[in-house]
Amino acid sequence: QVQLVESGGGLVQPGGSLRLSCAASRMIFSQYTMNWYRQVPEKQRELVASIAPNTSTTYVNSVKGRFTISRDNSLNTVYLQMTSLKPEDTADYFCNGVRLFPNNLRLDYWGQGTQVTVST
Repeated sequence: QVQLVESGGGLVQPGGSLRLSCAASRMIFSQYTMNWYRQVPEKQRELVASIAPNTSTTYVNSVKGRFTISRDNSLNTVYLQMTSLKPEDTADYFCNGVRLFPNNLRLDYWGQGTQVTVST
C-alpha cells in the first residue's frame, strides 16, 4: 500500500555533500507533512528536518545552514540536500510522512532508511 522509498545514501568525506530522496506512492503526497529522521545505534531517533504541505520548513539546530529539505509534489518526492557534512551526521536516515485529519485520525508512514556515512 503506502510506500516510502529512500535513496541517495552513501559514503562521503567530511565537508562533502549528499542528496537524499524519498519517493512516495499510494498516498496523497501533497497533503502530508514530510520529515527526515536519523538514527545511530544506541541513540534516539532524531527529527532532522520537516516540510509542511505549505512548504514551511524546520530543522534541528545542528543542521541549520547545512541541510535543506524540499519537496516536488509533481514527483511525489521529498529531498534532503546535505552539505558541509560532518562525521556526526553519520546515521541511518529515514523518510516519514504524517497526515492529521479533523477526526484526530493520524496517518504516519515510514521508509526503511538509507545509510549515510561521513568519514575520511
